[in-house]
Amino acid sequence: MKIKHLTLIAALAIGATACDNNKPEQPVEPAQQQETHLADKYAEYTLTTDISHLSDNEREMLGLLFEAADIMDDLFWQENCGDREQLMDLIGDNADIRKLATIAYGPWDGLDGNRPFVEGIGPKPAGAMFYPIDMTDDEWNAFSDPNKTSQYTMIVRDADGNLKCVWYHDYFAEKIKKAASLLDDASELAGDEEFATYLKLRAKALRTDDYLESDMQWMDVRNNNIDMVVGPIENYTDARYGIKASHEAFILVKDQEWTKQLARYAAFVPELQKQLPVPAEYKREVPGSDVDLAAYDVVYYAGDCNANSKTIAINLPNDERVQLERGTRKLQLKNAMQAKFEKILYPISEVLMTPESMEHIKFDAFFANVMFHETAHGMGIKNTIDGKGTVREALGNQYNALEEAKADVLGLYLVTKLAEMGEYTNTTMEDNYVTFMAGIFRSVRFGAASAHGRANMLTFNYFQNEGAFVRNDDGRYAIDFDKMKLAVEKLAGDILMHQGNGDYEATKAWMQENNVIKPELQGDLDRVNAAGIPTDIYFNMGPQVLLK
Repeated sequence: MKIKHLTLIAALAIGATACDNNKPEQPVEPAQQQETHLADKYAEYTLTTDISHLSDNEREMLGLLFEAADIMDDLFWQENCGDREQLMDLIGDNADIRKLATIAYGPWDGLDGNRPFVEGIGPKPAGAMFYPIDMTDDEWNAFSDPNKTSQYTMIVRDADGNLKCVWYHDYFAEKIKKAASLLDDASELAGDEEFATYLKLRAKALRTDDYLESDMQWMDVRNNNIDMVVGPIENYTDARYGIKASHEAFILVKDQEWTKQLARYAAFVPELQKQLPVPAEYKREVPGSDVDLAAYDVVYYAGDCNANSKTIAINLPNDERVQLERGTRKLQLKNAMQAKFEKILYPISEVLMTPESMEHIKFDAFFANVMFHETAHGMGIKNTIDGKGTVREALGNQYNALEEAKADVLGLYLVTKLAEMGEYTNTTMEDNYVTFMAGIFRSVRFGAASAHGRANMLTFNYFQNEGAFVRNDDGRYAIDFDKMKLAVEKLAGDILMHQGNGDYEATKAWMQENNVIKPELQGDLDRVNAAGIPTDIYFNMGPQVLLK
């Protein structure tokens, strides 16, 4: 019998058994609700910045942007989990569990393989709440509506129990209408004409689920003091098919001085594309040269980007049409990066890196590695070489983790090439390589439920097989610079070829082979955990912090 209507709790109780196809890849055991201090894996950090240079209109506009962002937050709760208040009622007065549920946007710990931490809750459905929990793959394959593969439709059951597509702007109609109205009002206060136009077009996009025009306009937003990313953006939460986009928002204040320092690297993107370590057919596409490298302080996260591990850089738009015609904007979130470096990466390095390596652990190297990671997202190949469609379509739920791995290693390849050209001199290559290695330990702790965690497992195991690092008898690591340089180039080439080939089964097998934390590495990560080093951060943020 098909399940037509379910409360949150009933749905999640059924979710563990109703449909094998919608289960997580790995079985998980529920945590006991009495377990304490689960939320200690997150370090608190206050998000703020200097806004003394903003006009009165820009300050007023910020208030409207905060309201619109909060609506995106509400929508992501529904997409990821369901009814927030119903979940909180189930949790009761346990402050630690309530805090973790707020950070995770649900009862599953995204930094622990989506392990449930609330009694009575089963494994997280792989498709979150984007699909009926009892929907089978056979049923999905037989469903003929062409809109089913849109990023912007919810899949529900009609009155007869049959599958039906509902556009986001209809499914979330009341909240979408309010958010769009707030963006329209904010556009009247924007001091920058391009940003004002973007806000108007983004409001239109929310109302229609057609984001191309607003994405194109966002590429012209270059002279602004304030920026915003808003709408359904990333596909990470849909671990079933990797299709559905989740709602989120960032509110950003530009660091004008750091942005000037970064701007000159954008001009090298077309030449660097030609130097990628793959045969010509895997780099035949010419990425748009209209690349924006900019530095921001982020003052608000909402929705998907605020769940579990926090984003520290933005590379958008995701739309391959925009990337090929115009390029992407690559926004570095400087204050969030600094928080992760100080509270997580450097303390991990003190536990796991050799004393000799520590002199190379530097924030500027971390910043550069992240910056070129975002640059690498826009490079390589977006369409398969034999007509299977886009790489994203061909690789499905394997795409996100492989794309993150590509950006990691290809970003390090790019900074190496720029250093060899004499164009990058901020840090030494030893700084960048050693800091990159320490960054693997930081991100691999995100686990198999995270695309970034899976990406770093792949990279660690590949580097280990290539002898790119050594582990001494004390359980501390040092890189072999020459071997790591070769491994970076080789892995970047392997990933780009997997993407260009678009062979789902081959890619899945390769990823599964390498998406394993082996006992030795797990023991080292246990030492990091025993040292009390948080896995990630959560924020004290909002108008009460910034506009006080």
